Parts: sequence; C-alpha cells; structure tokens
Amino acid sequence: MNENAKQKTTAAVIAHRGAILQALASHIGEPHAIGMGELYELVYGESWRNRINDTRPLRKIITDLRKEGVPINSVASARGGGYYYAAAGSELAGYLRRNKVRALKILKINAQIMKISMPDYLGQMKLDMEGGHDEAA
Repeated sequence: MNENAKQKTTAAVIAHRGAILQALASHIGEPHAIGMGELYELVYGESWRNRINDTRPLRKIITDLRKEGVPINSVASARGGGYYYAAAGSELAGYLRRNKVRALKILKINAQIMKISMPDYLGQMKLDMEGGHDEAA
C-alpha cells in the first residue's frame, strides 16, 4: 500500500472512530443499546449485506477503543442487543465482571492443558510479567 493510500485509510478510520463515539453518546444505558447493523449504517452511511464480513471494521474499531479504555459495553439478547455506554457504575462493573470471568475461563483451560493448578499458573504469569520474560510456548 502506498503512502497516500495509508493516509486515506488512517483518515477514514479516524472519521469512523469519531462517528462511533458520537453515535454512542446518545445510547447510554443497556435499554438504549444500538444494534450493530444500525450503528454500522450510521457510521458508514450504507447498509451491510453480510453481518459478519461487512461489520468487521466496525467491530475492530470498537475493540481498539475498548483497548484504549473507552467503556463501550455490549449486550446480546433475543432482540439483537447492541452497543452502549454504561449509564451507572453498576453497568460498567457488570461488564468488567463478565470480561474477567471470560478471561479466567480461558486461563483455567490453559492451566488444565499445562496440567498445573490455576494458582500456580497465575503465579507463573505474574513472575513472567515482573521479569519481562516471554510467555512459554
């Protein structure tokens, strides 16, 4: 990709990030969640045809924003769910608790595969982080 194309791509991502943040500003609290399809249409100005493939860039930007500490919550429900900002501390706490449970389930599987206890695995991870060592393969 040439430099001009990279700049256009970067500018588009920045514009889409801003559009996501602006759209979510009016969707505070789980009852006001905006569906992924609707958010996609607001951000990109077009309808999606394939829910998985077409919305991938939207989901990537949301993941990147979360990695930067933007508290974008999500909910899945029979009516579709969607994305929203937490309305109160309890909504954010619930979202963080669900993330922690997911992470711990993954770590538990890793410990079982390695045939060590979860506390031992967590201790090894702590030592690896403190020592700056790469994670064992």
